[in-house]
Amino acid sequence: MSRVSTEIENHVARVTMTRGDKMNALDVEMVESLIAAGEALIGNDDVRAVVLSGEGPAFCAGLDVANFGRFAAEDPEALIMPRTHGLSNAFQRVSLVWRDVPVPVIAALHGVTFGGGLQIALGADIRIAHPDTKLSIMEMKWGLVPDMGGMVVLPKLLRSDVLRKLTYTADQVAADEAQAIGLVTELADDPKAAALALAEKIAGKSPSAMRAAKRLIAVAESGAPEADVLLEESREQAGLIGKPHQMEVIAANMQKRAPRFD
Repeated sequence: MSRVSTEIENHVARVTMTRGDKMNALDVEMVESLIAAGEALIGNDDVRAVVLSGEGPAFCAGLDVANFGRFAAEDPEALIMPRTHGLSNAFQRVSLVWRDVPVPVIAALHGVTFGGGLQIALGADIRIAHPDTKLSIMEMKWGLVPDMGGMVVLPKLLRSDVLRKLTYTADQVAADEAQAIGLVTELADDPKAAALALAEKIAGKSPSAMRAAKRLIAVAESGAPEADVLLEESREQAGLIGKPHQMEVIAANMQKRAPRFD
């Protein structure tokens, strides 16, 4: 049973976790549904931006505690060690799949964004949170460590001492503090509306340039040698200059109108 809905309108995909009665807590079905939703967008050339949100009172409360017994009864190495999705297992793919979606992904956060829910949000390019949102690297509360791709992203966002404190304590962080330390991009009283507005703005830009920008930023953040980053800048730019999308942007700017890429 799918726990996620996807609606595409005006080139914006709205991906919504629909387990609101359980605060969108992560069980195996939710993980599988989110992966499927993300992978379905990877090859969709009609989509230019994605908004990821959750129904009900929370974005995602993290792992469904009802699954702890189920997981404990299984061999943990057999459950999480196999690399079932390239470099990752399914629990890591549910977060990192959003980095592989070739267009910007915006997470709209409200209520609580805890544990695995935070790691899913970290897979997005941008996070917009309600001022009352609470966030936590919560795994230590349950005697665990973050293992859903968070350690790929968190060291790029947080100072080492802040990352260590939040990981060691499982403390909850208010949205304004989360913004100050880099977990959240911006605050909004209606984060989903703000995310949709931003997605629509992005969708109005050159589709090929936007995809190139996401690829280029990924290379720049990967720790690649400076020479490789500079070469990639040139390669991406050469693929855009004089092509139909760029020519339409120039024409639209000269004519003082919105560009048309359809």
